[in-house]
Amino acid sequence: MKKIQMVDLKGQYDKIKDTVNSSIQEVLDTTAYINGPQVQSFQKNLEEYLDVKHVIPCANGTDALQIAMMGLGFQPGDEVITADFTFAATVEVIALLQLTPVLVDVEPDTFNISIDAIKKAITPRTKAIVPVHLFGQVADMEAIMALAAEHNLYVIEDNAQAIGANYTFADGTKKKAGVMGHVASTSFFPSKNLGCYGDGGAIFTNDDQLAHNLRGIVNHGMYVRYHHDVVGVNSRLDSLQAAVLNAKLPHLDMYNKARREAAAKYTKAFAGYDNIITPVVRGDADSHVFHQYTLRVRNADRNALMQHLLDKGIPCAIYYPIPLHSQKAYADARYDEADFPVTNQLVKEVISLPMHTELDDEQVRFITDSIIDFIK
Repeated sequence: MKKIQMVDLKGQYDKIKDTVNSSIQEVLDTTAYINGPQVQSFQKNLEEYLDVKHVIPCANGTDALQIAMMGLGFQPGDEVITADFTFAATVEVIALLQLTPVLVDVEPDTFNISIDAIKKAITPRTKAIVPVHLFGQVADMEAIMALAAEHNLYVIEDNAQAIGANYTFADGTKKKAGVMGHVASTSFFPSKNLGCYGDGGAIFTNDDQLAHNLRGIVNHGMYVRYHHDVVGVNSRLDSLQAAVLNAKLPHLDMYNKARREAAAKYTKAFAGYDNIITPVVRGDADSHVFHQYTLRVRNADRNALMQHLLDKGIPCAIYYPIPLHSQKAYADARYDEADFPVTNQLVKEVISLPMHTELDDEQVRFITDSIIDFIK
C-alpha cells in the first residue's frame, strides 16, 4: 500500500506535470512574473467556470477576505456576523479592520453557520454576514440572502474551502459557491481543492462598481500608475501561481468528484456505528466538495483515536480544537458560553481524515478498519 498522505499533492502533480511544467516554462520564457498573461487568462477562465462577472486575483485567501471588506467601505465599530467554528482568518480580518466581530454558533450536522443564531445576533450596528462554506459544503445561502435583504446587510461568502461546490435554490436553480453573496473570497493554498504551489487567492463579485473598487485596493489603491485614489494594499497573484492554477482548473470538477467518491466510501464503511457520526450532505450531492472529511466521535476518546491513527501511519487532524470565542486574541466579555453549545461540543468530537484526489480503495479500507477497530 502507498504511504497515506493527508493531501497527496505529489500524486496529483504527477498526472498533470507536463501541462504544469509547460505553463510555468511559458512564464519563465516571457519573464512576465507579475500580472502577466497567465494571470489574465486564469481570471477569465475562472469567471467562465463560476459564471461570475468579475474575478479579482490576489495574493492569498486572507487578503481576499480583507480586501472584500475594505471594498464595501465599512467603518470602525461596524458589526460583522460570522461563525465561531472556523479558521481564525475569517475573524482575523474583521479585527484588523477595527470592525466588531460577532461570533455565532453553527449547525450540528453541516457545521455551517446557524440561521437562527444569525437572527439573534443582528443589531442596528450589523453591516454584514460572513457565511463560511466549511469543509466544502455550501451554507444555507437562500436563507442567508433573504435574511440579509430583510435587514439591508451585505453577504460576504468565505469560499476558501468550497470552490466548485453547487447550491440548489428552492426553485431548482443552481449556482456555484462564491457567486450568490454580494462578494466572496477564496484561497488557492496548495491543499485546497483548487490549489497553487504557493500562496494565492481571489475575490468574486457581480457588482461592477465594487469590482472597480477592489481592483484599485489590491494594487496600492492605483488605477493609473502613481495615482493613489483609495487606500490600498499590495496583494497580487503572481504569474507562476496563475500558471499552475490554469493547468489545474480544467480538472477541478474531476477532483471534486474524486473527493465525493472517497467520502462515500468512508461513509459506507462507518454505517451502523452509532458512535461515529459521518458528514451530512444537505441538498444535492454536488453541494459538498469535501475539502475535509470530518467525523464526529461520540462516547469515545477522540484524542486517543487520533494517536491510534498516527501510530498506524495514518495522518489526521483536528479542525478546529478551540472555538474562536475562546481564543485569547478574540475573547470578549460579550460572549456567553451558553450561546455556543454546538461549537463547544464539536471541538471535543471532530476529527478529519485523509481527503484528496489520489485516495485509493486499499488506503480507504485501511483507514476505516483502523478506526472501527479502535471504536469497537
